[in-house]
Amino acid sequence: MSSNVIVTIDDVRAGGLCVNGSRAWFDRHALDFRAFLRDGLDAETLLATNDAMALRVVEHARARSAQEHG
Repeated sequence: MSSNVIVTIDDVRAGGLCVNGSRAWFDRHALDFRAFLRDGLDAETLLATNDAMALRVVEHARARSAQEHG
């Protein structure tokens, strides 16, 4: 299922995760944290990490997107 949802730092915070821990997580997964802060990141990219934290944040981002778009 393609989500086309862009995950933002606000989704990370709303998911109960800290910014500093997220920065380290991005480093471990070779993802550009500065670009994420600036532009967000496609949910599918995060899901491809097969990480529980990513799933939690993507679930929040999808719920936010559904609420915003009815």
